[in-house]
This record gives sequence, C-alpha cells and structure tokens, in this order.
Amino acid sequence: MVAAPLRPHAPFAADRSHRQHRPCTAAAWHWVRCSLAWLQLIWLLLGATAVLAAAPAPAGAPLALDDRVARVDAWPALRVLADPDGHWTFDDALARRTDFGPPEGAPGTLGLQRGAAWLHVPLQASPDSEGRWVLDLGYAVLNRVDVWLLLPGRPPQHWATGNEVPRAERPLDSRTPAVVLDLPPGTTAELLLRVRSAGALILPVTLSTPTAFHRQALDEQVLQGLLSGLGLFLVLYSLSQWWSVRESMFLRYALLTFASVMFSVAQFGHGAMYLWGDSQWFERHVPGLAALIASTGSCLFVQAVLADDRPQGWISRALYGCAALLVATALAFATGLIDVHAVSAVVGSLGLAPALLGLPGALRRLRRGDAVGGYFLVAWIGYFFSTWVMVQVIYGRLPATWSTLHAFQFGATLDMLIFLRVISLRLAAVHAAALERDALRSMAHTDPLTGLPNRRGLPEQIEQRLLAVRPDRLLALVVLDLDGFKAVNDRLGHAVGDALLVDVARRLRTSVREHDLVARMGGDEFLVVADGLRNEAQAQAMAQHLLQAFAEPFEVAGHRCEVGLTAGYVLAPTDGRNAHELLRAADSAMFDGKRSGKGRVIRATAPQAL
Repeated sequence: MVAAPLRPHAPFAADRSHRQHRPCTAAAWHWVRCSLAWLQLIWLLLGATAVLAAAPAPAGAPLALDDRVARVDAWPALRVLADPDGHWTFDDALARRTDFGPPEGAPGTLGLQRGAAWLHVPLQASPDSEGRWVLDLGYAVLNRVDVWLLLPGRPPQHWATGNEVPRAERPLDSRTPAVVLDLPPGTTAELLLRVRSAGALILPVTLSTPTAFHRQALDEQVLQGLLSGLGLFLVLYSLSQWWSVRESMFLRYALLTFASVMFSVAQFGHGAMYLWGDSQWFERHVPGLAALIASTGSCLFVQAVLADDRPQGWISRALYGCAALLVATALAFATGLIDVHAVSAVVGSLGLAPALLGLPGALRRLRRGDAVGGYFLVAWIGYFFSTWVMVQVIYGRLPATWSTLHAFQFGATLDMLIFLRVISLRLAAVHAAALERDALRSMAHTDPLTGLPNRRGLPEQIEQRLLAVRPDRLLALVVLDLDGFKAVNDRLGHAVGDALLVDVARRLRTSVREHDLVARMGGDEFLVVADGLRNEAQAQAMAQHLLQAFAEPFEVAGHRCEVGLTAGYVLAPTDGRNAHELLRAADSAMFDGKRSGKGRVIRATAPQAL
C-alpha cells in the first residue's frame, strides 16, 4: 500500500497522482474496448465457419482421394451410428450399415456421448493416386479407436489405436490416433471406425498423403514447442524472481503457468510422446489435475494481486476457500475417489471463481486509475471467450477446426503474458511505495538544515551498533556543544547562524572516520558515535581531535566566526548498553564541561552512566 504523503503536501500529491494515472485508465479502457470488438469479429467468423462447414455430402457419395489434394476433410462424407452401451461388434455395426446417418451438430465433433460411436466413410481413390493415405483423427486424447478397412474381394483389415493402446502396438506412433491405409488406385473402399472416449468425441477426421501428414505433424510440433517453451521459460523466470525477491505473487504465477502448460502438453498428446509414455494413470489424470491446479493457482494469484489492499476481506477468504476445495478435489481425483466427469463439473464451476470474485477488485483499481484492473479485464475477456469456444466444441456446437481446438491454449498463453505484465506493474507500485516510505522516513529522521541524522532516529541506529560492542571493541558516544555560537547568531543574524551550522556539520564529518556517525541533536548540539575503539585513551584522543579541529575560525558570508566545542562522552559496554541512558549520560557530562569552563572533554562519571 502506498504510504500517505506529508499532510501539508497532500493536495498537490493527490493532484499529481491523478494526472499520472489518467493516461493509464484511458489506455486500459481502450484495450478493453478493443478486446471486445475483436471478440465480436471472431464470434461472427466462427459462426460463419460453422454454417459453411455444416453441409454434409449427399448420402452415399464417397470421399474422393486425389494426390493433387494432399489433405481431405472426411467429415462431409462421414456417417455416424451411436452405440450407447458400447457392446456392438464389427459384425453388428456392419449389419446396421443402413442405419448410419449424417452427424448432428457442428463438423468435427460429436459432443459428449455415452458408450461408443461408429463412423462410416466411403472412399474413392483416383486412378492416378499413389495409393498410400494416412487416416488421422486429429484429437490426441481419444481413448480407443478401432479402424477397419474394407476393400473389394479382401478380408477386412483391422487396427487399434488411441491413448489406451500401448505405443508399441499402435499402427503409427504419432501424436494423434492415426493409421496408414494402402488403397489401390481407382479402388472404392469403406472405412468403419469405432471410437470410445471418457471425454468428448472430438473427431476432426482427415485423410492426407504421407508428406502432407508429416508436414502438418511437424508444424504442430513446432507450435507446441514454442508455446510450451514460452510457458516453461515464464515458469523458470517467475521462480528465479521469487527466489530473488521472495514475493509470493511470482510463486503463485509459476504454479498457474506450469499447470496451464501441463494441461496443453497432455491435451495435445506430447505428454504421452515425451514424458510419461504408456502410463495410463498419467494419461487419465494429468489433464484433470492440471486443470484443477491451474484453477488453484489462479485463485491464489488473483488474491495476491487484487485483494492485497483488503487481505482479510471476504473476497480473500472466498478465494482461499475455493483454492482449498480445488486442492481437495485434486486429491480425491488422484486417489480414484471421483472420476473425470466430477472434475469437469468442479472446474466448470470453481474455475470461474477467480474472475468473478476478482472482478470487483479489478473494477475498483480501474476506476482509481490503476492499469492492473484493465489488464485483468482484458485477460478475463480472453479467458472467458477461449473457454466458451472450447466448451462449444466439446458439446458439439462449434466445429472442431485448427483455430477452435487451439483457442483455449492461445487464451491461456495470452493470460500468462498479461499476468506477467500485471506482476511487473504491481512490483513497480510496491517499489514506488517503498521508495516513498523510505523518503518519508528519511525526511523524518534527517535534519533539514545540515542533512545530518536528527535526534528522532538516533536510538535505533545506536542500538544497532551496540550489538557489536565488546570489552575490546568499545563504542564512544560524544555529545558536542558549540562554544560562542549564541553570540555569533545574535550579532550576525539567523541566516549567518544557519550557514555556520552547515559548515560546522561539514567540518565534523571531515574530522571523523568514514563509518563514524555524526548527528545534530538540536540547536547547536551535535553527536559523534565512534565504534571499534580499543580503549578509553583512543576515545579521549578522538574527542580532543574534534576540539582541535575547531581552533581554526569559520568564514561565513564574509564574516570571520570563531566557535569552539565542549564535549561529554560515554563508553559502551563499560558505561552501559542502553542507548537512551548512554545519550543522557553523555549529555550530562557535556553540561558539566560547560559549567567547568568550556572547551574541554569530560567523560561521564559513574552516577551519570547508570
């Protein structure tokens, strides 16, 4: 929280702060309006895409395969038959061939279905085709896909793939379920597929030439490598910053970012390819656990950024409560107490909590000119839109295209980058507040005339130095009072008197060691604190050196001013260890010197040092 300025200057500071924040507020609202405009445009484009892609091919029309068209969308020729119990065999489905019909809903997705779905695709290879095609189902987390190829005069060929099939047993070791088909040129063939998955049946089925398939796979590898690499870089950066500055926002951001990266790694099939192999536990649990952990990190991050000015308020408690429920759900899911459908329900409800609970804080910050609020609104607009797109694809209302399948990943990446910007703004604000507090503290503990420390901050500084004193490392407190200053001040005026005090402070600083402390106690009274002294003789010599330094007159504004010093001092730990008592004893010794003739050095006697 920014420290309040000194009361006499508060109106000016408030006006300056208002002028500084006004551009931030305008820029933040500009970004919010631009984000909404872009989302409206994307929404219209997605709607148009769904309408254009929804028209199926005429019934019975085979999918034409021509090498000149390297990649063909199978959905227009595809027919579907639901198997709610998942018990049908290949022969059962073949006997119901006439029952297959056009898929309902958006292209490339059958939504959430119980049991299994059977797909039928008639094929027609061109006479000049090389005959080798790759069937790619395009979605990495399908549990099991059985593929039968029916060629005239040949027995059916069968392959099994999907993330439940060991990689060594799959017909093609690829990121998504895929099968290599050999189709003689000019041949008419049929594909029969049985697809089963615990989640949504997202099926952007394509047939490609091997060259096109591998090019598309390489492009996807590059994209996932860039996005995952960016995410991991942000995780490592945030962890290093947390280790450096010990700011919890970085740790919470690292948790959120790492979980988001792991969700994408699992969802796009790279986890099984490069990290956990054929482990079914990881394959089934990592996406759900990553979603739960990402939501937990989001709750904690929003609490740290938006609720820092009200850390004990109900919003903070609610965010912590949501985080606790998400962690409990993750533990239950990891131990098998709940299934992925329960996880989806929890993420779908509590996953929105950070945005909904953080919205009042974001709007409050935006109204008072803090750009953090605007950045959060932009991030949440992107998050809600990308989540909406993913949900629509899952429920079969938007087509499963390259853009819709990657929408959530792009939205999460945008959030990661915006949240990093949020952290930089928050740290800048915290740093500015700390500088302001330090400046106010320095003003409160510094003499405005001489620039020396004043009496207010002396006890704390002396107590710090007293921690290191030992019998062979003494600390001397020397209280000094100017002899003859009042006469100069009365004769030449306060302006010359003030200039003389400035010169006195300068001479004192040049007459002691660099690490010794020189302070102004008030009026014409000063203090020197010297530590690391071996004995009393060294302290006495130091005080005498200060008196001798004032033997030379001062030249102030064309006037020759002669002032001297009277000093009283104590030694710690010999005379005590309490800063206040030591200062009082040294001050009393100085006054004894004044009464006994001035221009001398007096050590506090035993009663004074108690």
